[in-house]
Amino acid sequence: MPSQPSIRPADPRFSCGPTRKRPGWEISAVGTGSLGRSHRAPLPKQRLGEAIERAGALLEIPADYRILIAPASDTGAFEAAMWSMLGARGVDVFSWDAFGERWLKDAQNELKLPDLRVFHAPYGTLPDLSQADPARDILFTWNATAAGLKVPHADWISDKREGLTFCDATSAAFAMDLPWDKLDVTTFSWQKCLGGEAQHGMVVLSPRARARLASWRPEWPVPSVLSLFGASDEQSAMFEGSTINTPSLLATEDFLDALRWAAKEGGLCGLIARSRASLAVLESWAEKTPWIELVAEDPAVRSNTSVTLKFAGPDTAGMDEEALRGLVRRMTQLLEREGAALDILPYPKAPPGLRIWCGPTIDADDIAALCPWLDWAYEEARE
Repeated sequence: MPSQPSIRPADPRFSCGPTRKRPGWEISAVGTGSLGRSHRAPLPKQRLGEAIERAGALLEIPADYRILIAPASDTGAFEAAMWSMLGARGVDVFSWDAFGERWLKDAQNELKLPDLRVFHAPYGTLPDLSQADPARDILFTWNATAAGLKVPHADWISDKREGLTFCDATSAAFAMDLPWDKLDVTTFSWQKCLGGEAQHGMVVLSPRARARLASWRPEWPVPSVLSLFGASDEQSAMFEGSTINTPSLLATEDFLDALRWAAKEGGLCGLIARSRASLAVLESWAEKTPWIELVAEDPAVRSNTSVTLKFAGPDTAGMDEEALRGLVRRMTQLLEREGAALDILPYPKAPPGLRIWCGPTIDADDIAALCPWLDWAYEEARE
């Protein structure tokens, strides 16, 4: 049995969302000049516009794309795009985890799209992406946060497509190289890869997406909080920081701090390198550890941010799901008690195991310090 490790992670927070703040973050780093003011006043509006501009530059978004801030995190951003823009064509939905299933349920049960094709895969695998029809709209998640799988590339998306691609890119934006020429409607939140505060999402619109907004109105009523129709105007104030509803200026200032840190870390390339370094440490440990393995067996589709692991080996081979979830609970309670790891439970609907965040705000040294604690907790929890 391994002895209790002597070195703890410098920061034990490994939650997959909201995620750890950037290294060295302190509340004093967050600007306060815009707080307590109307979000329509010059300074707060300038801060919101700066958040859009810095995010676009960091993500290397093309100059003819437009970005806006949406309410209700990535969920609100993606649902706003669905409610405002779907229905003009048939839709292909690719789903392989809890969030993809959420968009599928919206399409089936709320929007009741009559021409809907569903491509679903269980946790640990991707559906057949080659089935995407260029004549139809496509909905998919770039990085499945709950399942720990990512899309390996965008070659399956046609350059000559007639439909639009709708990409949920939360847990991917700022940690993976997104091929913008393949993406028409892309959403993400502040609370994932850069450790920002929750409740704010962003929508990135290609010229083709804006043309859809200008030419199409769905048959269902669209609540104002989900309406993106104003973004059809190329001069829309939405692209300068005018928001659908009142934003949190404290969260905006915090996001700006994260964006400035990211630029100093080498921009997008630096953020991707940080995430991949943490993943590499976890992969190396899993490869030599007999009781655990990565859910995503194929490295090409393995997430480098939300890394999911499952039990393996003879010790747990005969355990049912309830027993395995009990083992997970005991392990995570031990780790939290010892200050070694917080919030590494799997997504509630995912198979029992562990889920460890390896996004850009995580230091690889903390992952290295965590691994011996996982071994210790496993042995302790089995007794």
